[in-house]
Amino acid sequence: MAHITLLGGTGFVGSHLVDALHATGASIDVLSRNRERLRHLSVFPRVRVLSTDVYNVDALAARMAGADVVINLIGVLQSDGFGAASFERAHVQLTDILIDAMKASGRRRLLQMSSLRAGEGTSHYLRTRGLAEVRVKTSGLDWTIFQPSVIFGRGDGLYTRFAGLLKLAPVIPLARSGARFQPVYVKDVVAAMLHAVRHASTIGHVYPLVGPNVYTLKQIVDYTASVLGLKRLVIPLPDALGRLQGAAFDMLPAALKPFSSDNFKSLQLDSTSERSGLAELGIKATSPELIVPDYLGHQLQETLDRYRRDR
Repeated sequence: MAHITLLGGTGFVGSHLVDALHATGASIDVLSRNRERLRHLSVFPRVRVLSTDVYNVDALAARMAGADVVINLIGVLQSDGFGAASFERAHVQLTDILIDAMKASGRRRLLQMSSLRAGEGTSHYLRTRGLAEVRVKTSGLDWTIFQPSVIFGRGDGLYTRFAGLLKLAPVIPLARSGARFQPVYVKDVVAAMLHAVRHASTIGHVYPLVGPNVYTLKQIVDYTASVLGLKRLVIPLPDALGRLQGAAFDMLPAALKPFSSDNFKSLQLDSTSERSGLAELGIKATSPELIVPDYLGHQLQETLDRYRRDR
């Protein structure tokens, strides 16, 4: 049975990955600075949630002793303030510390989550993702890197996020509405990572993880509205106004930002790939149309039930 050390188990992908890893019989140590936030994982008999300062090399090395595989899912999409500090800390500094900790503890196998188009463009997010990849590739460890497009699934930051906005606003001003994505299903991403855990042939490879179809951002928002049965006006913004929209939200704390200047810069690059890492791993990519109506449909039913109660 594999012994896995997981960083980033609190996130969207992490929650799905813990479930899938546990189903294989693996034992998983989930490292977190706030153990209480992960108390729900205690239902899994082979999952330990360990309070750890992941920015402390010695503490991290001690926690990963005995691990067969270390998986790093930590990443941020928004930064506090206007600069790159949060991205640098979460992507570059943490990766450096993780590599040092793995070497100190004698661990070799690393699965690293990155992003499609990492290292390209002008956004701090993509730039620091790229720098982290360079660190991993030159580490001397047995690494595998995953580069997903935007990830969808129940509780995601894509269709679910837009569903919340669409319920509140009859008009949606949309920056970079023509930006293109290949949304990839979270369970397909997890399947790719499980494959890498089992197969040493994935060592030294970078896998772009994309879905079967390409959509513009406007098409994604329009589709979300149609699934919810809402008629909404989506207004594409010219880039000048899109930049202003991002700058206005920059003043909010990271946790409250729906959009930012850095997001605008990321959207200047299409999140698409001619290569499919899923296909290379023998995994059939799942279309959003097969999944999204189910979990957004539950949201729609909850909304209808609330309206009935309030009448």
